[in-house]
Amino acid sequence: MNRPTSLTVFFPACNDGGTIGSQVLSALQLLPQITTDYEVLIVNDGSRDHTADVLEELSRQYPAVRVVHHPQNRGYGAALRTGFAHARKEWVFYTDGDAQYDPHELVQLLGVWSPDVDLITGYKIRRRDPVYRIVLGWIYNRVTRHAFGLRVRDVDCDFRLIRRSVLDAVALESETGTICVEMVKKFQDAGCAICEVPVQHYHRTYGKSQFFQFRRLCRVTGQLVRLWWKLVIRRDHAKTLNPAPAASVRSSW
Repeated sequence: MNRPTSLTVFFPACNDGGTIGSQVLSALQLLPQITTDYEVLIVNDGSRDHTADVLEELSRQYPAVRVVHHPQNRGYGAALRTGFAHARKEWVFYTDGDAQYDPHELVQLLGVWSPDVDLITGYKIRRRDPVYRIVLGWIYNRVTRHAFGLRVRDVDCDFRLIRRSVLDAVALESETGTICVEMVKKFQDAGCAICEVPVQHYHRTYGKSQFFQFRRLCRVTGQLVRLWWKLVIRRDHAKTLNPAPAASVRSSW
């Protein structure tokens, strides 16, 4: 297995008190097999359940665990941006705290890792959600890929390994789940080398999705339109990028 020299494993968490502990412990079990220089970072995005208590206990027991708390819920994009800003290692891996992805599958990403790759992103082999979420997710993925010209299979698969220097060079602005579209679009336009790897997706066993709610979906639609205008029509972000070749996207099965 290829190995980065140092690694931050990062979990955004919101009302994930029933699952975040197992996610963190899974990461702590895996990381010594990958590198001696690692940390586990969790951003608690204003959780109203017992997530904060679980995280504080984990940080007391395990020196490698760090916790950042948002006093109020600020949104998924804000939680990711906080995590990226606080990550200290050369590479940053993130996945969600709701246990719909297995941190042990980081090994799958590392199977295609090389010093020349900037982003390794998962794509779901099969989505394990209620039918209405599968349909909405399929529509969202197809629309955003077409509208933004994205060349990855699965825009909203939150299972990614990213070079820290890329995160430092590309400014992210989204506060909500649209950050995934913004991230892939900006990385692609910056000429990043991207690999895709299939990963498993699991049924949610605790809590509820914050994304698939009617009012939230309406807001997300408006946010996507504004993001499309900024990134596709105005292309303001391209003015800050050095001239770069088109991003390469390579899939692994």
